[in-house]
Amino acid sequence: MVRGLVSGAIYPFRAIAVFWQTPKLLAYLILPILVNLIIGVVLYLSLLLPGLRGVERLTLQVTQGVNNAIATLPPWLGLLDNLILALGYVFQGLILILLLLITGFLLLQFGSILGSPWYGLLSEKLEEQRLGQATTIDIGIIRDIWRALLFELKKLVFWLGLAIPLLILGFIPGVGPLFLTICWVSLTAFIACLDFLDGPSERRRFPFRKKVKIVLMTLPASASFSLVCWVLCSVPLLNLLTIPLCVSAGTLFWCDRVYPKLTSSPA
Repeated sequence: MVRGLVSGAIYPFRAIAVFWQTPKLLAYLILPILVNLIIGVVLYLSLLLPGLRGVERLTLQVTQGVNNAIATLPPWLGLLDNLILALGYVFQGLILILLLLITGFLLLQFGSILGSPWYGLLSEKLEEQRLGQATTIDIGIIRDIWRALLFELKKLVFWLGLAIPLLILGFIPGVGPLFLTICWVSLTAFIACLDFLDGPSERRRFPFRKKVKIVLMTLPASASFSLVCWVLCSVPLLNLLTIPLCVSAGTLFWCDRVYPKLTSSPA
């Protein structure tokens, strides 16, 4: 199990090694990076920056309210001021991390949709290099677009179907918030994993259920892979590069860990 976790986590770095050894593949990264740059600027200006200003205002209001309340307390309770201040910084840090994760997740979703033609070509070239050939079932551009839209819709339904019950369970006193955080991170990483592994699966026109099954049957490697990729895609500016890198890593992961399982068992 530990070996699987480690192996899955290092696939983004394996992708770097592949690009280093095969520089001609770098040409397929240029357009996806440009697409991510445009989407990233829009998201950061419309979501992240206003969110940071909102957090700053909220923290300031809470601090002022606490200071006013502490001013009416006996002097020996003045230590509470430092404690509340420290908690305020912790709260601000957590909200900042959450904003970065949400922005990175949205960048991945929009970037995957708008950059899909170039990601598909990059994934195809990587699969061809890894397996000797790339399997593609041609169904026409109209059906391709329809399948892409259905895939996004099914991901949304899948996410909501699990997120809503988890949100309700999060209200359980004591363990609820911690349970919700762990499950929320796991669910979001799972959705991201579907995106990263989608290239080879979609070229073979696998149904959504089979794509979900692929993630589950490659656990725990797929779990560590998706978590590392999600973190890399949540770092501002760096994610402009890491999203195409993680898509590439997903194809390598698919070729190494999914393809052997599919060829050794009935479809």
